Amino acid sequence: MSQTVDRALSILPLLAEGPADLGQVADRLGVHKSTALRLLRTLHEHGLVYRQSDQRYRLGARLFALAQEAVENLDIREIAHPHLVRLNEECGHTVHLAVYEEGEVLYIDKVESRYPVRMYSRIGKPVAITVAAVAKLLLADLPEPERRALADKLDYPMYTARSIPNAPAFLKELAAVREQGWATDLGGHEESINCVGAPIRGTDGRVVAAMSVSAPNVVVTADELLTLLPLVRRTAEAISREYSGTAPHKEASS
Repeated sequence: MSQTVDRALSILPLLAEGPADLGQVADRLGVHKSTALRLLRTLHEHGLVYRQSDQRYRLGARLFALAQEAVENLDIREIAHPHLVRLNEECGHTVHLAVYEEGEVLYIDKVESRYPVRMYSRIGKPVAITVAAVAKLLLADLPEPERRALADKLDYPMYTARSIPNAPAFLKELAAVREQGWATDLGGHEESINCVGAPIRGTDGRVVAAMSVSAPNVVVTADELLTLLPLVRRTAEAISREYSGTAPHKEASS
């Protein structure tokens, strides 16, 4: 039975390359045409393959529906959390995960710093959208008309002297973030807190979440925190690969 399942599943990558006839499927699997036909009929009954009028087979619509459903039900927090924990173990600083929903950027996970000085941030709490590194990453990925419309309706509170003051400055910052692929908040929300972040991307390359490492000046300087950027980006890329299905799931270190 396991061999039959293996052969059936092997047909799907073949058809992903383009339509194939019965002989091509049989040759790829190394089986008789009658065996290949039985497998194709079973896949056809489940909507995973479709027989065209020219008698060639292609991937069925049901397969795409299942793939879309799987993507929609992926829990980015569950996938990202072990990676965030490992990053926290390596650097010791606070690690955040955030998503963009209905005009707000929300923290959906947090791993606390090992240092006595803690950040006041909570899971489920909106971030300071005009200054936070995670917000810049998420908003920079929006289509330009949407970015401009959002920037025009936002308020720009001057939390500190380094806060972004207005829509033109915010759009310029988002353009830079979009180009470089990472973001910072160096005292823009709180004078004493610095942050560096990177995007997490889905199968289509769009940003689905953003993660960051934050630390107060009394623990590390802004320049010292910026040296962690390669590590932060590697972590975000690892989460992206796992989320998009191009890397195997890895359990968190014990």
